[in-house]
Amino acid sequence: MSASPSDLPKHDLLIDGQRVPPGTGAYTTDINPATETPLALVAQGSEADVDTAVRAARAALKGWAGMRAADRARILNRFADLLETHAEELVTLESQDAGKPLAAVRRQDVPAVIDTVRYYAGWCDKIHGSVIPARPDALTYTVREPVGVVGAIVPWNFPLMIGMWKIAPALACGCTLIVKPAEITPLSALRVAELALQAGVPPGVFNVVTGKGSVVGNAIVAHRGIDKVTFTGSPGVGRGIMQGAAANFKRVTLELGGKSANVIFADANIDAATRAAASGIFFNAGQVCSAGSRILAQRQVYDEVVERLAARARAIRVGDPAAPDTTMGPLVSAAQMKTVLDYVDIGNKEGASAVTGGKRIGERGFFVEPTVFANVEHEMRISQEEIFGPVASVIPFDDDADAVRIANGTAFSLAAGVWSADIARVHKVAGELRAGTVWINTYGYTDVRLPWGGAGDSGLGREHGDAAIENFTEPKAIWLSLR
Repeated sequence: MSASPSDLPKHDLLIDGQRVPPGTGAYTTDINPATETPLALVAQGSEADVDTAVRAARAALKGWAGMRAADRARILNRFADLLETHAEELVTLESQDAGKPLAAVRRQDVPAVIDTVRYYAGWCDKIHGSVIPARPDALTYTVREPVGVVGAIVPWNFPLMIGMWKIAPALACGCTLIVKPAEITPLSALRVAELALQAGVPPGVFNVVTGKGSVVGNAIVAHRGIDKVTFTGSPGVGRGIMQGAAANFKRVTLELGGKSANVIFADANIDAATRAAASGIFFNAGQVCSAGSRILAQRQVYDEVVERLAARARAIRVGDPAAPDTTMGPLVSAAQMKTVLDYVDIGNKEGASAVTGGKRIGERGFFVEPTVFANVEHEMRISQEEIFGPVASVIPFDDDADAVRIANGTAFSLAAGVWSADIARVHKVAGELRAGTVWINTYGYTDVRLPWGGAGDSGLGREHGDAAIENFTEPKAIWLSLR
């Protein structure tokens, strides 16, 4: 029996170190996508709430940016310690809110969150400039200063992990934050912000305003008190953010969509390639920006790749995210499930062949069968448009040039994979692929130490590593006359 609204926990905004109700008094019901049952009531922030958060972040900026870098590092390391202590709580929260299998969150998401915080804690006292001998009668040097107040707009597919990709480097650089989690997965951001306060992050430095993108997100983009917006999400929303940010020349970093090609040559280890290809498209129910949704197989092995991939799809255990043997949970929402099933219909109408899957599982929860399409032509919509679900399109190719042509033939350029036993071939093809990350004889790994991002409909700029330090700082040149 579902809980009544009065029985549900109520989550207010977190502004200036305090939980505060939304100015409008409005709340929405957060739903568990596996059961369709209510989890909590979550505050619906407004433009006025964003303004309050910006004023708190602006007031806290001088103290946080002016703190000794080593002290900021100590606070971030305490933050990582607390995340580690509360890891299982965060695993459960993320699983319930986003429908992610417990085992996957425990294995990947939460360890990556902790690693990200520790990595950027190490950067705090290493953000430096340089002396540039421009002329003998002056001391000329550069410093890097915090960009200021940052608006971080976080997606629903990896709320904890991608959220921390933005939060940790911004804090390390001395910035203050207004974080807007996705409306349908807000719970982990609120809990993480509470742990940051407990670790010693001062009030006002890390604020969370929940609510609709069309309200809270737009207010963040438009607010003149926010110096930078970092966003992960769809290309359509990303374009809107760029247009809005242009009004006051706000800096932006955008990590957007993907339609990544996983290229399998005939001389590859086909078993290893199809195993990784299945993981590359079905992990997190295909709700991954770098999902290998286009599997390009050389004609000599095309039928074998389709057969092996379909067998792996049928073997995936789809079900309750809390069950230890579940390897794929539900899609995040009813709307996303409809989008995916609509694309299955499109693929069938275009003439592709659904070898396996393509249907909803059960009548409760947003579960969709892992789906493999064969006989896919490069120009089909299921080959060109991001589905963001467990739908693989297997496309034949003839030779190296044909593979590169097809792989590069979309508006996206986030990631790609190449499988071959020929070392010269994989290096050559990797160099010709238009992608921010290319995996060779593997697929899908990420690490906070390596740059992450793409171009075109895949975004603008890079996250991770030292690229994130550049995202959240501004260089300043200083000229001291010696005459």
